[in-house]
Amino acid sequence: MTGSHDRRIREVPGDKMKKTILLVDDEDIFRNRLTRAFTNRGYTVFTAGNYSEAVSAISQHRPALAVVDLKLPDRSGLELIAAAKELHPELNIVVLTGYGSIATAIEATKLGATYYLPKPADVDDIIDSFGKGEAMPRQMSENDFRAPSLARLEWEHIYRVLHDCQGNISAAANKLGLHRRTLQRKLNKYPPNE
Repeated sequence: MTGSHDRRIREVPGDKMKKTILLVDDEDIFRNRLTRAFTNRGYTVFTAGNYSEAVSAISQHRPALAVVDLKLPDRSGLELIAAAKELHPELNIVVLTGYGSIATAIEATKLGATYYLPKPADVDDIIDSFGKGEAMPRQMSENDFRAPSLARLEWEHIYRVLHDCQGNISAAANKLGLHRRTLQRKLNKYPPNE
C-alpha cells in the first residue's frame, strides 16, 4: 500500500539514468549528509566542493541531476550553471543556497536552473523540486519569494562565519563582535523556520 508518507515514492520519474546526481557544495558536512540521503534513496551520487571539481564531474559522469550551491570558493554557482548547461544541456539543476535573493533566483533560472531552494532544504524538498521545472514561471516577481526573517538571516550568517573559521568558536565570536558565551548560546538554539 502506498501513501503520502511512503518515502520510496519520492523519486524523479523515468529511467535509471535519472537516478544519477551531482551535489556541489563547499560545506563538507552538508554535502556528506545529502550524499548519504540520496544514496539511501537509490541514487548514484557524484560530489564536488568547488567549480573546478563540478565541471570535471559533469564532463566525466554526465549526471541527469545536479544540486548547486551558489556560494562556491573558487567561482560562483551562477557561473557553474552556465558552464554546466553548455557542457550538458539536458542537466536538470536545482540551486540550493543559504544566501537567497530575488536577483540571484532570477539569474539562476535565466541561466537554466530548474528550481531555486533556500537552505536548509531536506532531500525530499530537493527531489520534489526537480519535478517542478515546467511549473516554475520564467517571469518571476518579488511576490514569488518570501524573504527570510531577520532571525533566520542572523542564524545563517553565524553558521557561515563559524564555517569560515573551521568551527573555532572563539575566532567566530571575534569576527562577529560577540562574546564567546553569547555565540555559544546562539549556536545551541534551533534555527528559525522562516
